[in-house]
Amino acid sequence: MSSIIQIGKKVTSPLGFQKGYNVILFIIFGGALMGFALARFQFLSFKGVFCKPLSTLGAAPGECYWYKQDLYKAGILLHLGCMLPASFLAAFQFVPSIRHHLLIFHRMNGYIIILLTLVGNAGAIIIARHVFGGTVATQTLVGTLFLMSTFGILNAYYNIKCLQIDQHRAWMLRTFAWMGSIITARVILITMIHAISSLPAGYNFYDNRSCDELISIAGPDPVYAFYPECVPGFSNSTTAGRVILRATWNSDNPFEKVAVAGLSFPATVWLSLALHVLGIELYLAFTPREGQRLRQISYERQLARGMKNPGSAGLVPEKFADADPWVPKLEDREIQKNKESSSRSSGDDFANIERSITDSVRIYATA
Repeated sequence: MSSIIQIGKKVTSPLGFQKGYNVILFIIFGGALMGFALARFQFLSFKGVFCKPLSTLGAAPGECYWYKQDLYKAGILLHLGCMLPASFLAAFQFVPSIRHHLLIFHRMNGYIIILLTLVGNAGAIIIARHVFGGTVATQTLVGTLFLMSTFGILNAYYNIKCLQIDQHRAWMLRTFAWMGSIITARVILITMIHAISSLPAGYNFYDNRSCDELISIAGPDPVYAFYPECVPGFSNSTTAGRVILRATWNSDNPFEKVAVAGLSFPATVWLSLALHVLGIELYLAFTPREGQRLRQISYERQLARGMKNPGSAGLVPEKFADADPWVPKLEDREIQKNKESSSRSSGDDFANIERSITDSVRIYATA
């Protein structure tokens, strides 16, 4: 066991991690972030992969009916073209050796990630109306992730411009933990689909899609076979050209599988987001020493720059919450200096007392 630990330390030591649990967390979450991005770079081939007809990869069934329209095509290309490289590059920001020895790369990479994230978020807002069916729950989810990630990354940027390194770390961790919820959701989605599909008769969920969207998935013949109301000339049988689909995976009707995927998506991402919010707050709460260490460094750098309220120049909790003011710790050399000064002072006091006693004895002897 000890030999395995030694090998692990030799392998991970170039990365600069001081704690073993941080190595494990980086491999799991950083690796997932990079792997997810790398696996989906192929989606940048819009017609060849992402919207290839009858492909099991790429967009969810029916989405490309909308993405082929100019506005939504621009939105999805913006989103994929920015968020995929931002996710890939973000993993490098959490490697200690890069932050310590390649500071210029860390800074430039950070600026690129912030720009890509903001533009990618704009693309997400454009396509929100038609992501996995574009239900109200899905649109609310996209809007929430947009607000959270935008606020988080801008907060991180502001704090690092104020040299508030501890808060910069906290908000960058939060932002990419929140954004990473979309990866965990892919795992939960499978369970959610089967849970909804296993409901007994009378408890099923239903969704609605337009006939044109369904036709874009598999052509007109299967649609007309399952939904004859979509046949031209029978449009009066539909509501605004839309039909109702039962949401289940256990069906010979492929469009019912589309419905259950669309209904499951927002629920899984909401659940995943809640787990990631809880997880990152627990991590920050369980690593207070690192936060204090970085705040001490922030204090020293802000003091050297002549900033007002060194140690608290950024957006720190005590500026907005009922918290005690932060007090910097004296550096070791200052503590040692104070000890030496105290020792000299004590020595001088003893010498004065000794001199006073000697003089008193001399006066008494000559009296």
